[in-house]
Amino acid sequence: MCDILHIEWTLTPKNPPRPILACSGCGGQKPYRSAGRIRLNANGKRLDAWLIYKCTTCDGTWNRTIFERQSVRSLDPAVLEAVQASTPDFVARLEFDAEALKARAGRVEEDPELEVRKRMVSSMSGWRRIEIAFVLPYPTTLRLDRLLAAELGLSRSRLQKLFEAGEIRARPERKDVLKRTVRDGAAITLDLSDEAERMAVGRMAMGG
Repeated sequence: MCDILHIEWTLTPKNPPRPILACSGCGGQKPYRSAGRIRLNANGKRLDAWLIYKCTTCDGTWNRTIFERQSVRSLDPAVLEAVQASTPDFVARLEFDAEALKARAGRVEEDPELEVRKRMVSSMSGWRRIEIAFVLPYPTTLRLDRLLAAELGLSRSRLQKLFEAGEIRARPERKDVLKRTVRDGAAITLDLSDEAERMAVGRMAMGG
């Protein structure tokens, strides 16, 4: 609609999560970092693949399972090629998938810092509403209210009041959406009744 300021935010974590593991070399719990390469082992017609991690203190290694005893024929050719070459994009998607890492390691240390790139998609001079669409190349555990508070200059309590008043709406719709993690493809619309607040939020949303 012609009265909406359309904005896109691309959210990229600055650093991948790190598993906290018992290191036999150090004798205690230590964070591990990805080495950026995949180890592949063939056993007949079946393959095992691991992403290699190293202790940040002593370089002791931990192998994070990607798949085990997988038939070569059952693998997507693109996945097989990515695993064989340790392609950076494929490795990065593994590194930044905190939920999958937690399933393997249990305890994970996450960096809350995100790079937020803001782009105005379309705007009319008389806009009265703001729509922000979220693009996430990799998953994040950051809550929506924390993101909006940091980037729009509004307190979390103010965001909650605006949401309850219907001045903030989300897609997909959920009663607790502000407390949920930000998802790729989600969007919010701000229909703020206070003009001064609307203009200030609009400037922040655009990166001003």
